[in-house]
Amino acid sequence: MSPRSRFRLLPALPRPPSSPFAPPSIGEPPRKHLLCRKPPQTPLLAPRPRRVTLSPCAQANDAPYRFSGFTMRSLPYLTDKLPGIGGTIKAHIDDFVVEEVPLYPFAGVGEHAFLLIEKRGTTTHNAISIVAKAIGRRSVDFGYAGLKDAQAVTRQWISIERETNSRFEKLELPCVKIVEQTRHRNKIKLGHLAGNRFTIKIRHEDWDKSPALAQAASAGAQAVLAALCKTGVPNFFGPQRFGMRMDNHLLGMALLKNDPKKFMDLWLGHADESVDRGGVLQARKHYDAGNLEAAYSAWPGHLHAERVALGILVKNPAHHGRALNSLDIRLRRLLVSALQAHLFNRVLEARLPQLCHLEPGDLAWIHETGAVFEVLEDRLPLEQPRCDRHDISPSGPLFGYRMTQAAHQPGITEAQVLAGAGLSPEIFRSSAAQGSKGSRRAMRFFFQDHRIQMASDSHGGYLELVFTLPAGSFATVMLAEIMKTGTNQMLDI
Repeated sequence: MSPRSRFRLLPALPRPPSSPFAPPSIGEPPRKHLLCRKPPQTPLLAPRPRRVTLSPCAQANDAPYRFSGFTMRSLPYLTDKLPGIGGTIKAHIDDFVVEEVPLYPFAGVGEHAFLLIEKRGTTTHNAISIVAKAIGRRSVDFGYAGLKDAQAVTRQWISIERETNSRFEKLELPCVKIVEQTRHRNKIKLGHLAGNRFTIKIRHEDWDKSPALAQAASAGAQAVLAALCKTGVPNFFGPQRFGMRMDNHLLGMALLKNDPKKFMDLWLGHADESVDRGGVLQARKHYDAGNLEAAYSAWPGHLHAERVALGILVKNPAHHGRALNSLDIRLRRLLVSALQAHLFNRVLEARLPQLCHLEPGDLAWIHETGAVFEVLEDRLPLEQPRCDRHDISPSGPLFGYRMTQAAHQPGITEAQVLAGAGLSPEIFRSSAAQGSKGSRRAMRFFFQDHRIQMASDSHGGYLELVFTLPAGSFATVMLAEIMKTGTNQMLDI
């Protein structure tokens, strides 16, 4: 028996038996042809230029990115043997709808007012700020389970203590509507959700011109979904995790390596016309040219953190460390977590050909509880059927100084990815990493209650996808498998 404990509970919330994400009771071994990593075939319809994309700075596959020294490329597809359907998402605000699935039923009584808010075209933080200002409270007094897409219509629960529900009954707010109210005994905290229900419209102008092409796209999407029902979806972190400029993990790397100059150069410079606009673009250009005073003058006033850091550098251009220390601790934690996400994606990418097969030394993720256990070689014939039934899956690392590492070949792969980035587990103990302990994450997820249909509205025809995902999984990753438009991009370190 291995010296490490057979089961290890990680910092993940268990799902109740009634959760809609209980693993399905049926399953079958994956078809090998779905697991090959070859370049995807040409989509059924060549993708048109995207009006709104999953990654605002996405380039062609393997094309050099504007950031000197880094390369942008696409993550691989699990269903690369099946062609994508192309198309566009988020062409209109109502094309992307998300509704939060609560983790537990609300009591209807208690000290906390619970509000189901609907926000349109704004961030969760901004929506909470709007509600807070309307009742004279601070944003930090509110609880929420997770962040939702800004370029979408989303519904989620927020909570506030010591407020009567009548305070919210007649509020008329910009971008935010209070849909429902109730009460509960405790505050909503991050992670207090079972998942999210998505209703997404994919559009392509050729579908209006040719019903045959529209039906071919529908059949293609059905084929990809049928394959993913059997294998699960690779649990990559989506592009949203890495920010508008897709460089949050690079900033996290500069933090961990204690390189404040490189951090500031990335954060304030590297102007990119495909992402930056207006004053931000001009300010970055001035910074790149070494004109710090002009950069400070051009930087928009609402971007307070950037202006504070620039102000420090204007007084003394050598004080990069002092400028870095001016950043909010929550931002630094976010950037370190983006680095952890990037490293997880690298490990998952290496594992993709064997995603549905356990290996000796794996730390298998139990989907019902969020616990992991080591897969011993003599137990492999007993555990693989559970993997085939979707009860368990291989897990990957969210690196930290206390994270349990896999053994044998899975452990070697994890160590190689970490060492290849020039990092070690102990570096996550540093103050720059905010003492990140690390954890494990399932390498695949399973969607529930999916529906697909062709329809039309005043904007034209579209393919509508409806599905429910567990908490922490990215709809954009599943859409990338269906569309294959090169939107699941990553910047290599």
